[in-house]
Amino acid sequence: MVKAIKRPTKFKLSLLVAIPALVVMTGGLIVFFTLTNTRSTMEDFGWALFREATNQSVNATRNVIREAIPDIETLRSLYQRGILARDNNWQARYYAELLRSHKEYSWVSYGDETGTFVGANRPNAEVVGVGIDHYVSILTDPDIWGPMQATAHFLFWTITLQTLIGFTLAYLIDRKFRGHGFWTTLILIPMMLSPAVVGNFWAFLYQPQIGLFNYAVSFFTGIPPSSFEMLGSVKLAPWAIVIVDTWMWTPYVMLICLAGLRSIPDYIYEAAEVDRASAWRQFWSITLPMVLPFVMLAVLFRGIENFKMFDLVNLLTNGGPGSTTEVVSITLKREAFEKWRTGYSSALAIILFVAVFGLANIYVKALNAVKNR
Repeated sequence: MVKAIKRPTKFKLSLLVAIPALVVMTGGLIVFFTLTNTRSTMEDFGWALFREATNQSVNATRNVIREAIPDIETLRSLYQRGILARDNNWQARYYAELLRSHKEYSWVSYGDETGTFVGANRPNAEVVGVGIDHYVSILTDPDIWGPMQATAHFLFWTITLQTLIGFTLAYLIDRKFRGHGFWTTLILIPMMLSPAVVGNFWAFLYQPQIGLFNYAVSFFTGIPPSSFEMLGSVKLAPWAIVIVDTWMWTPYVMLICLAGLRSIPDYIYEAAEVDRASAWRQFWSITLPMVLPFVMLAVLFRGIENFKMFDLVNLLTNGGPGSTTEVVSITLKREAFEKWRTGYSSALAIILFVAVFGLANIYVKALNAVKNR
C-alpha cells in the first residue's frame, strides 16, 4: 500500500520564505552597522588629526587614534588598495606609519606632506616575504576592473577598425592601378612616425579652438568647433585615442594583408574564371579563405601590442578625464612610479604577462587550425 505524500502546509511554506528573508535582513543590518561604525571611525580620525595639525597634545592625539584604528588586517587591506599611499591625507599617513610599526609590515611606504615617499625602496632594508598577498589583492580589488574594461574597449575597437580598414586598403592596392606604389608609400607614413610625434601631433589637432579635427567635424556636421573637446570629454576621450591608434597602425595591418593577397597564385583565379565564377564568388571562395591566416596573424600582433598600450594614452590624456581612459599600463605606471608600490606593480605586471601569454597561446592554436585545414 503506497502512502500518500503529504504536501507542506501553508505554515511550513511561510517558514521556507521567512527564514531566508530573515537571514538576508540580518546580513544587511550587519553591513549597515559596519559601514556606520567605519564612518564614525573616520570622523574620530578627522578630529584627532586636526588636533595634531594644530600642535596640541600629540601623545593624547595618538592615543585617541589608536583607540579608533581598525585591526592590522584592515590596515593591510587599505594599503594594498592604494588608499594609504595618498600624499595629502593625514589619516592615511598615520595609518601607514602605524602599519609600518609592525615588524612584518616594515616595508610599507607612503607619501608625506612634502610629497616624498617614506620607506620607498630603502637601501639595506630587511627583505620581508609577502607571499601571494599582492596577487590576491589585485585579483580581488574591484578598482582594477575599471582599467581592465578600458583596455578591453580599446582592444576591441582598434583591432576591429584596423582589420576592416587595413584589409580594404590592401584589397584595393592589390588591384595594381596607376600610381598604386605612390599611394602605398603615402599610406605607410603614419606607421613610420614615433608614437611621441603622433601623440603631440594629434593633441594639437584635437584642440577645440585651433585644432583641424574640430573644424573638419564642424564642416561636415555644422556643429561649432569650440562646442566640444575630444580629449576633455568623458564620452569622446576613449574614441579620440581609438582614432589615433587606428590612424597610426592601420598601415601595419594593410601590409600583412597585402602580403597574403599577393601570395595567392593567379592560376587559381584563372581556373575560377573558366568555371564562370563571379568576382563575388571568387572573393568568398578563394580570396578570403586563403588570406584569412594573414588577417589572423595581423590581429594577433595588434592585440598583443594594444594590450600594453601606453605611449599614446599617456601623451593624449594620461588616463583622464578622471579615469575614463586609464588602461592597465597606466595603472601599472602609477603604482610603480607614483605610489612606489613596486611589489604590487610587479605582481600586476606578471598577471598581465600570464594573461597575454595564455590568450596568445590559445589564439595561435586557432590560427594553426585555420592554416592547416
